[in-house]
Amino acid sequence: MSDFLPPDHPAVLPQKIGVVLLNLGTPDATDYWSVRRYLREFLSDQRVIEAPKWLWWPILNLVILTVRPQKSGHAYEQIWDKEKNESPLLVITRDQSEALAKRLAGHDNVMVDFAMRYGNPSTQSVLERMQAAGCTKFLLVPLYPQNSATTTATANDKAFDVFKTMRRQPAVRTMPAYFEDPKYIETLAHSIRDGVAALDFVPDVVITSYHGMPVTYLERGDVYHCQCYKTTRLVREYLGWDKSKLMVTFQSRFGPTKWLEPYTDKTLEALPGKGVKKVAILAPAFSADCIETLEEINMQGRETFMEAGGEKFAYIPCLNASPGGMDMIEDMVRRELQGWL
Repeated sequence: MSDFLPPDHPAVLPQKIGVVLLNLGTPDATDYWSVRRYLREFLSDQRVIEAPKWLWWPILNLVILTVRPQKSGHAYEQIWDKEKNESPLLVITRDQSEALAKRLAGHDNVMVDFAMRYGNPSTQSVLERMQAAGCTKFLLVPLYPQNSATTTATANDKAFDVFKTMRRQPAVRTMPAYFEDPKYIETLAHSIRDGVAALDFVPDVVITSYHGMPVTYLERGDVYHCQCYKTTRLVREYLGWDKSKLMVTFQSRFGPTKWLEPYTDKTLEALPGKGVKKVAILAPAFSADCIETLEEINMQGRETFMEAGGEKFAYIPCLNASPGGMDMIEDMVRRELQGWL
């Protein structure tokens, strides 16, 4: 093709397929202003906070962003990767991206990267860099097993906000939620089975703790709640466990409104009084360990349970960049790339 171009024509790059892992995001550091910038972007997203702007703006800017950054910064300090000076979510998502790139290295026309909905690396910077490198087709891979407007939808929204500014529009595919994908169910079930087998005790119950959302979002049609319960049911059936062995709770509630129940913290507080003294817990809504799993569950949750009279508490990590987790991601990405590869 270059033989037919005039001598002053810009270089024509080989066309590539961009595979972009999309995750939530993280502050750049744990100091007040870094956390404040991150929280401001996160909590200004109307997919996340559906309250009218006129009502939410003064609450966010005059109250929440005044007091919460210090508290959240302290929480991030507890789990921060001091060696790399990054949050675990950033470290793990990068590991997932690099592992997937190695698995797809046999396809010279595939470029793999990752982006964050909030914070850095921003979705805009990543997509623009990949297009400049020759990507004319994109597969967006939101790393959320269960679909929600607050996660999957807003991650895709941000990407399409970038695409609509591009004069040369790429072809775009979005990977669907994988809450019931057989490979995901199998991988999650194996992680639970292996996690429990490695403990020095037998849990009375295993808790699947999902990130919560206001009940009003469910009432407006968000499918997340049902998909969480289906994930746990399918995993329980795969393991062949009794219904009483694996339970569902919801964590991370925020503000005075009613959120999805049962609440994880209240459940952990109540279980010892019901004779449940040994628990294991995991967070299937997260593809990578982060502040909600490492600090909220493994630290705060552990403290709540033990202070209430619990005897044994174990946290089972997310799939992260484990071999099984990467097998699952590779399997789904290859499926979604059919016809392009």
